[in-house]
Amino acid sequence: MEKIDELDRKILRIITQNARIPFKDVADECGVSRAAVHQRVQRMFDTGVIIGSGYQVNPKMLGYEICVYIGITLEKGSMYKEVLSELEKIPEVVESQYTLGEYTMLIKMYAKNDTHLMELLNGKIQEINGVANTETLTSLDQKIRRTLPIE
Repeated sequence: MEKIDELDRKILRIITQNARIPFKDVADECGVSRAAVHQRVQRMFDTGVIIGSGYQVNPKMLGYEICVYIGITLEKGSMYKEVLSELEKIPEVVESQYTLGEYTMLIKMYAKNDTHLMELLNGKIQEINGVANTETLTSLDQKIRRTLPIE
């Protein structure tokens, strides 16, 4: 992994606090040219330091009332890639983790209501070849959502 220097860290601190801030303002705050900021941000994308950008959309505003985390136990851990490929086809699944511990995988998923959740669980996820068991945890509220501190 490529090292990042103090200027990169300063740029990251600024843009992770406000992704819509113009590069001109970032450059002014860092005491460098706008081109330097642009080049460094592009390099951080290219090297995988920055892995995404965009807007966060409130799922409730799109009609998704339920957020769940589903622990999935696979018949065999080696089936992970095949199961992941099938989970990627379900748009309501927004995150997945390959884990150690009680579950083989942990996914985050949204549903519009209880009926939709049951359709997703029974009609899609539990029907995937290799899924042996699922356990659903319902999120009641989310208060912390942040990126790691840039030190």
